[in-house]
Amino acid sequence: MAFWGRTKELERLGRLLKKESSSLVVCKGRRRIGKSTLIAKFAESADRFLQFQGLAPRDGLSDQAQRDAFSKQLARQSELPELKLESWAQTFSLLASNIKNEKTVVLLDEISWMGMRSRDFAGYLKIAWDTEFKKHPNLILVLCGSVSSWIENNIMKNTGFVGRVSLELQLEEMSLAECHLFWKDRKDRISSREKLKLLAVTGGIPRYLEEVDPSMDADHNIKEMCFLPDGLLYREFQQIFDDIFSKKTEVYRHIIKELVSGDKTLSDISQSIEITRGGRLSAHLEDLIVSGFLMKYKVFKPGAHTASRSERYRLKDNYLRFYFRYMEKLSSNIESRLYEDSALSEIISWDSIVGIQFETLVLNNLSSLCRHLNIPIGEIISCSPYHQKKTKQHPACQIDLLIQTKECLYICEIKFKKSIGIEVIDEVNNKIKALTPHKGLSLRIVLVYEGKITQGLDRSQFFDQMLSFEKLIQA
Repeated sequence: MAFWGRTKELERLGRLLKKESSSLVVCKGRRRIGKSTLIAKFAESADRFLQFQGLAPRDGLSDQAQRDAFSKQLARQSELPELKLESWAQTFSLLASNIKNEKTVVLLDEISWMGMRSRDFAGYLKIAWDTEFKKHPNLILVLCGSVSSWIENNIMKNTGFVGRVSLELQLEEMSLAECHLFWKDRKDRISSREKLKLLAVTGGIPRYLEEVDPSMDADHNIKEMCFLPDGLLYREFQQIFDDIFSKKTEVYRHIIKELVSGDKTLSDISQSIEITRGGRLSAHLEDLIVSGFLMKYKVFKPGAHTASRSERYRLKDNYLRFYFRYMEKLSSNIESRLYEDSALSEIISWDSIVGIQFETLVLNNLSSLCRHLNIPIGEIISCSPYHQKKTKQHPACQIDLLIQTKECLYICEIKFKKSIGIEVIDEVNNKIKALTPHKGLSLRIVLVYEGKITQGLDRSQFFDQMLSFEKLIQA
């Protein structure tokens, strides 16, 4: 099968094959992020691979139906007949009895679906691991799922599993350099602007990138995926949110929509969606974080060596932002196939959306950015967007990315524009003047950009470093 990237994850998994004892692995991440594909690729190095997937949630789905599906999958991958399994204890015991003395990877995929109708599912699994599975020194048992909150609560925070998990993998979006590989042999002859358009919609989600046809331009690909009623990304939102959050989908939808326009504090979100900022809202936000849709970051004041109490939430998923900015609002026209013969430029305005999408791509690739800027990772004290509220002493200020090391402040302006001229100097200078005092720190001014740099800006020597998207994606 075609497979790109995930080199570090495969290396970490590969080390488990060298052990002389069994391993329990937990793999989490957003839907479509490539969890199952990663484990299947890793399993090519083993002697045997057994894969089981829970049935997707639906009304009336019973615990017995999940075990029946498990039995069918086991029969298909072994010499056993289909059996009526009366409990999960019996199910796990039967699976364990089928493990042989060879390097074996067993994947329990969408495990939250598998165990959703059984309060004791995790307990039976823990007992089976202690009494049967771990006795097979060549076994690697992988628990995988998109409902990361279920895994977090039932496995990672379950005292019964403490000390038993050999490896926990949280799969994030693929890096820009890994995304670059999806253009295959055409990657060096397709413009960085066209690549940015596509990544502004798909982010680094492998399943979405697999649908890209490199022989067609970005606009054509996006129209096919997003603005036709049978397009993959037009149908995608409801499916992934229903699968992950079930009956709570509307609550999570409201939270996501609130963050489409920009980063917010807990108080901001609470006031807008009218849910008190107590435990319930915090739990919802945490679900969205562990599911891979949001990030939370602490705000550092320039020159401070500890974070303030202020925390902000950011939508880190470009697909969701694009969905709410355009697809949801235009859904009736899409359903009517109104855009079938339209150019994408007639449907959306790129300049109004790509800026914040570009910013998100950069923020999701901070380690690569810091390597390009020659910033030693070990010296970084803080690295996040910066928001400064207006006070009597200082005006409001917002910086796309502020990186503080022991000796420097890196003020990073992230800019998407067809032509970028000297006007950006005034923009950044105004931000610098508004910053609270930062005594003892040197300032380094950085421009991360996609577009044409004018001669005036190029000759100004205002920026200490200028990094193009083209260089960033080809790292």
